[in-house]
Amino acid sequence: MTIKYDYSLKSYNTFGLEARCKQFIEFTTVEEAVTTSEMLRDAGLPYLIIGRGSNLLLTKDFPGIVVRSAIKGRHLSQLADRTALLDCGSGELWEEVAEWSVGQGYSAFVNLSLIPGDVGASAVQNIGAYGAEVAEYIDHILAIEISTSRPVVIEAAQCNYGYRQSRFKGEWKDRYLICQVSYRLPAGEPLRTTYGNIGDELRRRGLATPSAEQLRQVIIDIRRHKLPDPAELGNAGSFFMNPIVSRVKFAELREEYSQIPSYDVDDEHVKIPAAWLIEQCGWKGRRLGHAGVHHVQPLVLVNHGGATGDEILALCKAIQTDVETKFGIMLKPEVNIV
Repeated sequence: MTIKYDYSLKSYNTFGLEARCKQFIEFTTVEEAVTTSEMLRDAGLPYLIIGRGSNLLLTKDFPGIVVRSAIKGRHLSQLADRTALLDCGSGELWEEVAEWSVGQGYSAFVNLSLIPGDVGASAVQNIGAYGAEVAEYIDHILAIEISTSRPVVIEAAQCNYGYRQSRFKGEWKDRYLICQVSYRLPAGEPLRTTYGNIGDELRRRGLATPSAEQLRQVIIDIRRHKLPDPAELGNAGSFFMNPIVSRVKFAELREEYSQIPSYDVDDEHVKIPAAWLIEQCGWKGRRLGHAGVHHVQPLVLVNHGGATGDEILALCKAIQTDVETKFGIMLKPEVNIV
């Protein structure tokens, strides 16, 4: 277990913002997570549970305890129904797990390749990309209930997963320390090759029937082209969620904006790319002070160097105002704003 005081969080948020916390705790085992829960109760201070900070905007110093898991480990076991159960420590890097699982012959995480963050955060955020969401594969979660220090097993069905949502982000916020996530991986699952511009890129490369490894590389290349590397340009990936609107609302918008793109959600709703809405409002590539909108992917807000959390938040609010004024849609941030 690592315990630090008056600790800088700059290396724990991918925006690269300078902020400090009163105390920092990193646990590496389930037993240390139990001890951490006891410390949180005894301290009587506010606490913030983080992963690698790839979905975090810090607007100020945190006046309490910041906690993160560094529990490692992967174990793959074959089940009788031609699926496998993959148990992962919550501190495992998601991209390493995605790469490793493909190497083991399972394609479940191919479309979720190169998503930053930890395994624990995947279960909180319900990470998703290119037509896939991790909730499709989560079987159960091992966590420590902070109020009792009791280990609990939470079934995926209890988590109320939705688009970038779960009970961990709502009523269960700050209730658990996630220690392990178990995923059920089907064998021989068909690859998803039609979402967004994946199909176009596969055709460009002459890959009519790609392998899982080939599809994974295509998705990695697309993401690297569209999304800046946080090590070079501070960002938290997609800053806003793609709004889901009724088909009635969409029909009204399409009458005025005939080129508006969409993806079917169900019989009554469609999803509109937030990036398109932001670009139509003229924000692509623009800056406010040291914060800006990425010149390739307008869904990404960036730190051009020296930005504060308040500057990025002001940019967020300006974009929200313009999109709501033009389209009548309020964009919701995907990142956790503290």
